[in-house]
Amino acid sequence: MSMPFYVSPEQLMKDRADFARKGIARGRSLVVVQYADGIVFVSENLSQALHKVSEIYDRIAFAAVGRYNEFENLRIAGVRLADMRGYAYDRRDVTGRGLANAYAQTLGTIFSSGGEKPYEVELFVAEVGDTVADDSIYRLTYDGQVADEHGYAVMGGLAEPATTYLREHYVTGASLEDAVRTAVQALGQGESETRVIPSTNLEVAVLDRTRTQQRKFKRLTGGQLGEILGNGGGPGEDPGAGPGASAAPTGPDDPTDPTDTVSDVPPLENPVTGEPTDPPVAPPAS
Repeated sequence: MSMPFYVSPEQLMKDRADFARKGIARGRSLVVVQYADGIVFVSENLSQALHKVSEIYDRIAFAAVGRYNEFENLRIAGVRLADMRGYAYDRRDVTGRGLANAYAQTLGTIFSSGGEKPYEVELFVAEVGDTVADDSIYRLTYDGQVADEHGYAVMGGLAEPATTYLREHYVTGASLEDAVRTAVQALGQGESETRVIPSTNLEVAVLDRTRTQQRKFKRLTGGQLGEILGNGGGPGEDPGAGPGASAAPTGPDDPTDPTDTVSDVPPLENPVTGEPTDPPVAPPAS
């Protein structure tokens, strides 16, 4: 009978933590920034269907990095918990702190359990209040630890360069436009170079306390995001031409150039003589 190998609890926890951190670092970074009227989430996301940032309840948003199937399960569980608590008691009883504690218990149990691998995810649970002082941002790591963030925070991918940039450029009480630009520039920071991320590759959402609706969550997409960043990032668009400006047509088929007569379509010919002729013109309507 062979004896099982012994692994100390410290080594086991270290191996599980290294496994989770490597999985999270392979993803793209996500930035959360407080601004004058709420909280904005900015992430580089090439998918138009799979979201990293979502609404949980009226004033609460959820953001995550890591394995999509794992944090999507957590998001759905959070929505169900918030709905049941709001229905059974009162909508005001659903708080970001309560959801963050529930997520922390779930992640901590999974991490310490030896029966399954740890979740390769990190989460933000944010709640917007009536004032800036009432806003709350909770960061949850793969092992269930909870941190209360203030002003800004970064998780996933190359978090260190983005955090360093925000530490130097973050301004308290900035406008939404300035906060989005700062967050996008932070996402573009690398270890050796800075990237310019087009708006079409970004996922941006806000918790806006100034909205008259009970639900404060909304997404910034399309032209609105392009106007904030100063470029639309679409194919054939000139970033320096200003918001919403399209690239000028070029080549021999430019409809704005009256002297452009080059075309691949041959002129009409007289079927009898074979000489070029003008196209027929319809008579005026009587």
